[in-house]
Amino acid sequence: MKQEKLEQLKKQCIEASSETIVFGEGSIDAQIVLVGEAPGAKEVEQGKPFVGQAGKNLDEFLKVLELERDAIYITNVVKIRPYKVNEKTGRKSNRPPSKEEVEYYKNYLLEEIQVIQPKVVVTLGNVPLKTVLKNAKAAIGEKHGIPVQLENYYVFPLYHPASIIYRQELKKVYREDLEKLKEFLKGI
Repeated sequence: MKQEKLEQLKKQCIEASSETIVFGEGSIDAQIVLVGEAPGAKEVEQGKPFVGQAGKNLDEFLKVLELERDAIYITNVVKIRPYKVNEKTGRKSNRPPSKEEVEYYKNYLLEEIQVIQPKVVVTLGNVPLKTVLKNAKAAIGEKHGIPVQLENYYVFPLYHPASIIYRQELKKVYREDLEKLKEFLKGI
């Protein structure tokens, strides 16, 4: 039943878009749903969330939590790759999703979560946090590492793993938050 609902949702999403869709994947019985911002080039190429550099970050994340990738469900808020084109080279590069893109795809995400029925939704960065909490003023700098109980599940906000590439000072904070999440998961 869950698988059928997800397949139907994925089909609707694909039919409604002119871009390549990268839909969520993983265990339909997962206790944990991991939510990123949007797919990048490698994700579009492989049709899977969190591969390439993001996948390496995810592998480290899972190692700390002592979880296997196939035990969780992984998705993004936006299901297409937001990109800009360099006028000189014609090459595409990632950009943050627009408010319109987030607004357009958020219901797909919320339905995915509703179908999976996890105990914990781990948001990676501001866009997933704001989308899942339905609070445009939520900020990862204030909320990271602190679980928030919603009606049917907890939200556990984390900085996006890629943020530590650009801001080395977050590495220690990120690691501490992962340890908090690991302890939190033991209690659910």
